[in-house]
Amino acid sequence: MAKIPSAQEARPAADAGAAPARAADAAGALETLAAQLAATAVERDRLGGHAAAERELIRASGLLRLSVPTAYGGAGANWSTVLAAVRRLAEADSALAHVFGFHHLQIAGVLLYGTPDQHAYFLQPTVERKLFWGNALNPLDRRVVARAELDGYRIDGVKSFSSGSVGSDLLTFSAWHKPSGTALIAALPTGTEGITVNPDWDAFGQRQTDSGTVRFDHVRLESVHVLQAPGAEPTARATLRSQVAQLIMTNLYLGIARGALQEARRYVREDARPWFAAGVQRHADDPYVQERFGEFWLRVQAAQALADLAGLKLDAALARGPSVTAGERGEVAVAGAQAKVLAHRAALEVGSELFDVTGASSTASRHGYDRYWRNARVHTLHDPVAYKIRDLGRYALLDQLPEATAYS
Repeated sequence: MAKIPSAQEARPAADAGAAPARAADAAGALETLAAQLAATAVERDRLGGHAAAERELIRASGLLRLSVPTAYGGAGANWSTVLAAVRRLAEADSALAHVFGFHHLQIAGVLLYGTPDQHAYFLQPTVERKLFWGNALNPLDRRVVARAELDGYRIDGVKSFSSGSVGSDLLTFSAWHKPSGTALIAALPTGTEGITVNPDWDAFGQRQTDSGTVRFDHVRLESVHVLQAPGAEPTARATLRSQVAQLIMTNLYLGIARGALQEARRYVREDARPWFAAGVQRHADDPYVQERFGEFWLRVQAAQALADLAGLKLDAALARGPSVTAGERGEVAVAGAQAKVLAHRAALEVGSELFDVTGASSTASRHGYDRYWRNARVHTLHDPVAYKIRDLGRYALLDQLPEATAYS
């Protein structure tokens, strides 16, 4: 089988010596990376754009290999470990945690849709060269189309909301195949001739997620690059990819909520002054402030407990391999939906209500506390939470498991 094309060979092989060889070795690298990202998070959030230097910090950490099986040189971490890493990074910088999480989502796609030969073809270079994956798989955007040509396809069109595409080395994408009325899923080096990545993301939050648009102009697609052919019925195991995606988002939201709570706690303990009517010397001794922190704590703890449970259910389903059933997959979706709803609420509520306890001075732009709500608000609109609650209602009332879609 041919190697990844020369567009990728141009990247010098990175020193693998500092990379965590096993999942158990990753904790120190994760804490170092989180501290590095936190140091500049406020300023970078204000500036937006492409965080090239910070992406190199992620690359140098060795954590890009975290979810890659050991057979291909990776750390072989389970998804509970990967999701916890996303959560930790989101406490410091939810935009770069998004880029990191979506890198691992693309690896999950290769593992769940691809053949063993494709696993080796894509994942060995990913580890050896510390390659960064990006995403152009937005399933609701059907402007990218695939046309059969000889033993492959030609790809044309534009794809929006392509998280992590700017600065990526490899790209997972979907293309609509009109004759079959289904999507093709494939992966290519981002530098392939005919692929143009546009850094045009301009939302008011998650400003450094590199979620631009990607244009495909008559791009040639060989059979080795096709992870799911048009008309192919995905297995129950393959549809777990959407649950990986949902739980990455859940842990992003949870990380935002935890980061907001931690920073509000620090500010109240160290910087805030008590209200004159409180009759206390320290703002932290105000019983109304304490009550609000109790509410914040409960929201975060409940969301975290359900997120951890959902991660364990995902691990168990994936461990079943090809024997996992649609029913078992549906139970993972239920666990993921309930975790996502609570994490969604915790991020929005703590991110906005923290100002009730930190006070007027905390709104100074140098603190950047508005980023918690802005980042949560932008990302939680990825898919409507009302439909998660509807799925949970159907399950609670009718024992009906969520339909397997790209969002459930």
